[in-house]
Amino acid sequence: MFGGTGGYFRLDSWILGNVVQLGTQQFCRQFLNRTNDPCGRQYDQMTQAARSGCANNAEGSARRATSRETEMKLTDVARSSLAELAGDYLNWLLQQEKVPWVKSASEAREVYAVRLDKAEYGEDVVHDACAHILAQKKKFAKWLESGNDEAMANCLLILIARVINMLNHQMEKQGETFEQEGGFREKLTSIRVEARARQEAAPLCPECGQVMTRRKARSGKHAGRDFWGCTGYPECKGTRELGEEGR
Repeated sequence: MFGGTGGYFRLDSWILGNVVQLGTQQFCRQFLNRTNDPCGRQYDQMTQAARSGCANNAEGSARRATSRETEMKLTDVARSSLAELAGDYLNWLLQQEKVPWVKSASEAREVYAVRLDKAEYGEDVVHDACAHILAQKKKFAKWLESGNDEAMANCLLILIARVINMLNHQMEKQGETFEQEGGFREKLTSIRVEARARQEAAPLCPECGQVMTRRKARSGKHAGRDFWGCTGYPECKGTRELGEEGR
């Protein structure tokens, strides 16, 4: 999780995603029991979805240098996991015959109004990032530490929606960058495709019929000159001069 550049430590989506994960773990410990979750499946499902929202966001950021496409896919997995978690909180409220707060409700507006502090880290990024996450979580203590399942579920629904919105913006930027630059893996694939295209234009060996490849003579009177050589070399020593592409 701490591999790559660690750039995700400064992502608001990752920071708030950790608040959601911590809040979800607390919610599950407090309100899921042998009566309403006898097999522990709901506990596992909710905590794993919250974890996936953080872990895949971090992994996507760490993969940025090697594959922009993989980065986008992992960010999308994080977003989907959080959407699934939001569904679990909605279902919890419905089971209690309650509905989520309307956006105009005073408590909803109060949660929406809480803004994250800017991440300011020193040399020990991991330590500082964890301290920063806990400081941001305290901003929502009124709801997340209330011991009231309705308040906690509603607060977490709002926070999840905010993280998903952040991830949507991340994916838009990732898509733009991918279109313009690609990543290491995509560039490597492009090089291979170009090489294959050049290979497909090569002639066939007059000796054995295999595709030939462009080579450079290392010795003799033609040293330094390019020529077509059989890809079956050294078993086959068939050659053609450049410009002799007849099949």
